[in-house]
Amino acid sequence: MAIGLGLAQPFTVKDARGQTVTVRSVERIVSLNGVTTEILFALGMGNNVVGRDTSSYYPAAVNKLPTVGYQFQLNAEGILALRPTLVLGREDARPPQIFDQLASAGVTVVRVPDKPSIEGAKEKIRTIAAAVGQVERGEALVRALERDLLVLRSKQRQASVSKTLKGLFLYLRGTQTTFVCGEGSNPVGMMELAGILNAAKGIRNCQQMTAEAVVAASPDVIVLFTKGLESVGGLEGLLKLPGVMQTPAGRAGRVVAIDDLYLGGFGPRTGRAALDLFVGAYERQGLYIANP
Repeated sequence: MAIGLGLAQPFTVKDARGQTVTVRSVERIVSLNGVTTEILFALGMGNNVVGRDTSSYYPAAVNKLPTVGYQFQLNAEGILALRPTLVLGREDARPPQIFDQLASAGVTVVRVPDKPSIEGAKEKIRTIAAAVGQVERGEALVRALERDLLVLRSKQRQASVSKTLKGLFLYLRGTQTTFVCGEGSNPVGMMELAGILNAAKGIRNCQQMTAEAVVAASPDVIVLFTKGLESVGGLEGLLKLPGVMQTPAGRAGRVVAIDDLYLGGFGPRTGRAALDLFVGAYERQGLYIANP
């Protein structure tokens, strides 16, 4: 049963554009992003969420909810069919006019910031918490995140690292959808948090993968989403992609695969994900698959 009617409303929140939004009802929430959904559930608002996009699959309870499509391929009609009182999604949800279409239909929308950094993760948590009237719970999530980071920093200090590794993040969805991601992408932000240098210098966000780009990057370790690794047939398939075997990482089979949302979300589990990435890169040999 939704708990929204028991909360003292309205709430005000500053969204990703720096504009103040007034939220008058959290009774029926539609979330257009996986980490947004994760945060809503972590804030105790899961019973108020009536719809999700297809990138929302954590925690497991969200998979019982109806979907409104992928966050970058949305249509207003499908969202409005769920009669939302509040819609939250990443500021770069697509098509770009989706939020304006929803607002024109009388729905309150909050554009959630998405910066690939620890401060960005905290801002994201606090924005969503303010939007649903759970500021204290939001601060509790931030404190838990900070504790996880202390564990990561302690682990990094204790480790005997002979050199700082260079990592290359590959976004794969089968052998025909292959990208190299660099500065500005969430997984690369996570690599840097874990103490791994970005090998894709000169690449902003994600670009089509080429053998030349992979070889030039000369990574010591390759990082990718678990689904991406599975989509090319595991480690054997990855090593067959153009340029991979010509890198130190490819020759050593040094690969770290982590769940998409866990690695790329920059949400409440950011510290733990960075620790798993650090362990996989610096303390393991060969293929390391981290299970959140």
